[in-house]
Amino acid sequence: MRWLNRVSLTQRLTLMFVAATTVVLLVLGWVVTSSVEQHFKDLDMEVLSGKMALITQALQGVASPDDLTPLTHQLARSLIGHHGLEVMVMEPDQSVIFATAHATFPASTVAAQALQAPDQPVLWQLGEQTYRALAAQLPTAARDAQGQSVRVLVAAAIDIGHHQAYMRSFLQTLWWFVAGAATLLGLLGWFVVRRGLAPLSTLRDQASVVTAQQLSHRLPVARLPVELAQLAESLNAMLARLEAAFARLSDFSSDIAHELRTPVSNLMTQTQVALSRPRNAEDYQAVLASNAEELDRMARMISDMLWLAKADNGLVVPSRSTVCLADEVRALFDYYEAVADEKDLQLTLQGTANVQADRLMLRRTLSNLLSNAIRHASPGTAVQVTLKAQQSGVDICVMNQGDPIAPELLERVFDRFFRVDPSRHRSDQGTGLGLAITRSIVTAHGGTIGAASSGGVITFTIKLASHLPG
Repeated sequence: MRWLNRVSLTQRLTLMFVAATTVVLLVLGWVVTSSVEQHFKDLDMEVLSGKMALITQALQGVASPDDLTPLTHQLARSLIGHHGLEVMVMEPDQSVIFATAHATFPASTVAAQALQAPDQPVLWQLGEQTYRALAAQLPTAARDAQGQSVRVLVAAAIDIGHHQAYMRSFLQTLWWFVAGAATLLGLLGWFVVRRGLAPLSTLRDQASVVTAQQLSHRLPVARLPVELAQLAESLNAMLARLEAAFARLSDFSSDIAHELRTPVSNLMTQTQVALSRPRNAEDYQAVLASNAEELDRMARMISDMLWLAKADNGLVVPSRSTVCLADEVRALFDYYEAVADEKDLQLTLQGTANVQADRLMLRRTLSNLLSNAIRHASPGTAVQVTLKAQQSGVDICVMNQGDPIAPELLERVFDRFFRVDPSRHRSDQGTGLGLAITRSIVTAHGGTIGAASSGGVITFTIKLASHLPG
C-alpha cells in the first residue's frame, strides 16, 4: 500500500466517492434487474398456470378414447393467438396424445418433471430457444380396470426468448449507464473535493508564514469549516504554547547570562586587582576565599539548572516511601534555628501528616520554602508551617509576615531567576532557582503549589496526593 502514500487527499477522496457511488449503482442495478426478471417470470407463470387449469378442466370431459379427438380440437382452438406457447399431452407410456407444432420436448424429460417436481417452473432448451415450462400428471374422467382415474402427462411451455433479448439490452444499457455515471460522478467528485479542500490550501499558506521570528502569527478561524476551524484552533493553541516556551527560553537565556556575568565579572576583577602588584600571602588567601565563594555559587546555580532541565524533560522520577512531614519540618527547624535567631524569628509547626513521597526531594522542597520565608520575613515575626491531612492527600502551608507581593507577581515567583525586589538580589546568597525547583518537585509528585499574599502575610500552599502518580 505504499502507492497510497503518494496519492493526494483529493485523489483519495475522489476514488472513494467514485467507488461508493459505483457500488450503490451496481446494487441498484441488481435490484432493478432482479425485479424485472421476477416480473417476467410472474407473467409467464400466470399464462402457464391458466393453460394448465384449462387443460385440467378439458381432461375432465375425457371418459373414453373416443373423447380424445374432441380434446385435441379443443386444445388447438384454445391455443390460437398464443404465439410462443407450446403444449404437449402424453399417455403414461409416453405416447403423445397432443402436441403443438414446436412442442418437440423429449418425452423422458416431460415425464421426469411431471412425476418428480409437478407444478414447479423449469427452463428447457430446444436448439436456440429457451422455454419456461410446467409439467404435471393430470387426471381424466376415464377409469382403469381397478377403478382408478386414468392420468395423462401434460406439459405447457412458453418461449422466453423475447424476455431474454430485452434483459440483454437492458443490462447493456445499465452497464453503460453505470460506467458513464461513475465517470461523471468522478469528475463532479473531484471538483467538489477540490472546492471543499480549498480552505486547507489557505490554512497551509497561513501556516507557512509562521517562523521562529513570527510565532505571534495566528491562523484565521472565522471563515473555515467547523472541522478545519477546530484544527486551526488547536494549531493556534500550539503556537501560543510555542511562543510562551520561546519567550521563557529567551528570558531564561538572558537571566542565565545576567546571573553568570556578575560572578564572572567579580572573579575577573578580583583576580586582576590581585595580579596588579605583588601582595602578601594573606591578601592572596583573601582573594582566593572570595573567588571560592563565587565559584561555589556558580556551581550551585549550574547544578540547579541541570536539575531543572531534567525535570522539564520528565527525567526526575520520585521514589516511594512513607514520609513523616512533622519530623522533616522539625529537622529543618533545627538547621535554620541559628539564622532565625539572628532575625529574631519564631519557627512554629501545627499539625502532622504522612505522605507517600521521595524523602530527599520533599526535604529539599520544604527547605527551599523555609529558607525563602526566613529570608523575606520581617524581624520579630513568626514563620509558621501548617500540616493538614485531607481525605484526598496532604496540605502543606508555609506562612511568613513581610513585604506584600503584588497579585500580578504571585504567579511569577516560581519562574527561574525571578525576584520580587530586584534591588536585593546581590545580598541574596541564593541562586534564584529555589522556588522553580520547588514547583518542579511538587509537579513530579503529581501535586500543585500556589502563593498568596494578603495583609502582609505571604502563604505558600502545597497540595500532595496520598500516593505518587503511577
